[in-house]
Amino acid sequence: MRKRILLTLILLAVAVAGAWKIAPAVQTVTSSEGILRLHVIANSDSEPDQSAKLAVRDAILPLFETATSYEDARAYLLAHGRELQRTAEGVLQARGLDYGVQLSLGSELFPDRVYDTVAFPAGAYDALCVRLGRAEGHNWWCVLFPPLCIVSETGESVDLNDIELESSVWSFLKTLFSEDA
Repeated sequence: MRKRILLTLILLAVAVAGAWKIAPAVQTVTSSEGILRLHVIANSDSEPDQSAKLAVRDAILPLFETATSYEDARAYLLAHGRELQRTAEGVLQARGLDYGVQLSLGSELFPDRVYDTVAFPAGAYDALCVRLGRAEGHNWWCVLFPPLCIVSETGESVDLNDIELESSVWSFLKTLFSEDA
């Protein structure tokens, strides 16, 4: 009996502490300096074109994983632009799509966006823009540097607030209150 009362009190304390959880403050970026964004625009809104857009994104993102600064990411882009273009074109060709790819590096307008606890206000940012075919479809964007292009296995952007973590402490407490305890 004492064990159940003690465990109930512990569980109640954990629940109260969870209820008082304070959301992390969102930090707003005040300058676009040092930020490199990625903007991929699909040929159209058809399913094959939207799927190709995500596949091109998935092929390009790993190429920037070693960048440790804005300067590194930008230098890589400038030095390996043809490789990036060939990579994107290869994705389209593998899917049987016969339109081209246009890459550009320059200032692009982006809407407001919050990644985890960092808010990027609408405005002009340096960006690698990847235009597929006519570039008339929905787009996908993220931040190449600092690296905030986190995607799920399904290819969708991941809101870091939606990630669920499994706690071994919570699992242990649940076993204590199971009917078998």
